[in-house]
Formats: sequence, C-alpha cells, structure tokens
Amino acid sequence: MAASSGTSFVLAAILTVLLFSGMQMYRQWLASSQLHTILGGYLGSVLFILILTAVGNIESIAFGKGFQTKLFPEVAVCLVTALFAAGMIHRVCTTTCLIFSLVALYYINRVSQATHERPAPVYTAPSKKKK
Repeated sequence: MAASSGTSFVLAAILTVLLFSGMQMYRQWLASSQLHTILGGYLGSVLFILILTAVGNIESIAFGKGFQTKLFPEVAVCLVTALFAAGMIHRVCTTTCLIFSLVALYYINRVSQATHERPAPVYTAPSKKKK
C-alpha cells in the first residue's frame, strides 16, 4: 500500500533528520576504520535517497502529480547535500557516498520508468490508394 505524498514527505523528512543526526553522533566511530568509512558513505547514499524522496513529494504536493523530479536542480542539489553530510564524517565517505548514490539513482530511475511509463502513441501514415 502506497502512502500519500504528504505522509511520504513527513516520513522522509523525519528519517532524514534522524539519519543525519545519527551520522553526526557516531562520526568518530564511522571514521575509525576503512570498513566504517564505507558504511558512512552508504549511510550518506541512504540520506540522498531520503532527501530526494522528500523533495519529490513536496514538489508533487505543490505542483501536482504530473510533475517530475529533474536531474538539475533537484537531484544535483540533493546529491551535493548528501555528499556534504558524508564529507563531515570523512573524505572517503564522500567518495563512497557518490558511488552508492549514483548506483541507487540508476535503479530508482529504472523502477520509476517501469512503473510510470506512458505508452507512446502510435501514428499511422495515411496510405494512398490507387484509382
């Protein structure tokens, strides 16, 4: 069962704040080893998905259901925000966040196209009949 845009926006916004604050509370632990910095980048990519979800939902509330999130400025701003949050942990977290976020964005785009794809209209050219 899908949630409405308003409910989804509130949930994504709350989870964004909780995840960001959790990343800041455990920043020393996330920067303590190589595996933890990769985990910090993964958490940054989850933060990117949550921010993108919140932005997409607030846009669908404001502009209507047909509005789509574009690569620039929405996706780019959300990605830069998540990269900045991951960079506050460690520099390597920024790199892994970028990689994980681009992979997640690719799969989000694939699912979105499969779910919301509109069939293209078929145009037939009028044929000339011989007299």
